[in-house]
Amino acid sequence: MSNFDCDLFVIGAGSGGVRAGRMAAQRGARVVVAEAGALGGTCVNVGCIPKKLYSYAAYFGEWAEQSHGFGWVGEAPRFDWAVLKQRRAAEIKRLNGVYEGLLHGAGVQLLRGWARVVDEHTVAVDCAGGEQRLTAQHILLATGGAPEKSGLPGDAWAKSSDDMFDLDPFPKRLVVVGGGYIACEFASIFRGLGAEVTLVHRGTHLLRGFDQEMAVFLTGEMRKKGVKVCLETTVTEAERQGGIQRLRLSNGQTLEADAVLHATGRRARTEGLGLEALGIALNKDGTVPVDDRLQTRVPSIHALGDLVGRKALTPVALAEAMYLVDRLFGPVAGKLVRQPIDYDLVPTAVFTHPNVGTVGLSEEAARRAYPKLRVYRAEFKALQHTLSESTERTLMKLLVDDASDRVVGLHMVGHDAGEVVQGFAVAMQGGLTKAVFDRTLGIHPTGAEEFVTMREVLRVVEAEKP
Repeated sequence: MSNFDCDLFVIGAGSGGVRAGRMAAQRGARVVVAEAGALGGTCVNVGCIPKKLYSYAAYFGEWAEQSHGFGWVGEAPRFDWAVLKQRRAAEIKRLNGVYEGLLHGAGVQLLRGWARVVDEHTVAVDCAGGEQRLTAQHILLATGGAPEKSGLPGDAWAKSSDDMFDLDPFPKRLVVVGGGYIACEFASIFRGLGAEVTLVHRGTHLLRGFDQEMAVFLTGEMRKKGVKVCLETTVTEAERQGGIQRLRLSNGQTLEADAVLHATGRRARTEGLGLEALGIALNKDGTVPVDDRLQTRVPSIHALGDLVGRKALTPVALAEAMYLVDRLFGPVAGKLVRQPIDYDLVPTAVFTHPNVGTVGLSEEAARRAYPKLRVYRAEFKALQHTLSESTERTLMKLLVDDASDRVVGLHMVGHDAGEVVQGFAVAMQGGLTKAVFDRTLGIHPTGAEEFVTMREVLRVVEAEKP
């Protein structure tokens, strides 16, 4: 036992913070976690979980309409926004309780209040009963991120992604400003729930950083479903009259909306942590600088998740937490210490309609990384749409390093793309080659089988010589 009040003090009870606290406590460490907000962080409360629930809600309306082609007759059920909000809130409250139970079950002390670092081994917590100060051998910063103010016209009235789950009333006309995954997901969700949606993005294509061909394909599919996508367009003026907002766009168009979502970026939650006094200067993007071991310039202070900005994804924060706990307190008996995270092969999904699933490099990045690249592509109408009269199509793509035959990028736009790509991400981690994919038998009839039946090379791309 050390001379400190605890072995690990965690600031923030989001996915990464809770996982680190639990796992450290299970290894015998004395752990304290401080959190002023709802347990579970962004993912549980205003991110992954409620967003996916709303995505399901939006799909049910679409499926009800498509079911007519398969013999189901009669009118579709009526959507009740208030019921969805109530059901979602109840589920999130349940999950908050689950997270609290996990901490208590592991023997973690939970303090409810805002915490800040006083020095390299001391944390102050502003609790309801007054300030508490505790010393810790290790301090972990896991405060996550938050929507960033856009600075665009109308910003004072615009909603953030945190606000979208409890809008009142339901917006019949919604304008979404932004082109990242959050903007695209909410545009798809609210269109599926019945709103008229316009997506305004200043870039030439959606989903910057994703494979461009897939992004262009997704744009076309979203437009088919009724989302009005305005690319290379900005908001130049905004005004509000009563509950109506009027936006003027750079393309000359004027829009009226019941709600406007600004989804133009997120920032790390560093305010009030006391980092400046410790000499921890932030990166240019506002994230906390750490080394490969997730350690700041102060050896006893560590950070992970959205706060460090390697990959702003819940599974990344969980993996970083497990790695850090192994490094600080040793692995579970009989297990090897986990290695640093491989950020090049992180699978992810965008829950647009249709979904996007991806793992590995985009074609643009792969062209820069490999002298010669083979590109395989399959586009088709999924079997589930053949009788429904839906025009939705699926696109799949494999990128292969010609020299090693290793698959270095795998991408999909289509129904349940995230579910499909998750399995193939295992193969990618194993470094499997295209030859192994070719030897694998497909499950018929499924969309996923296309990934193991692609034989014809679409194109061979050679890296540009300097």
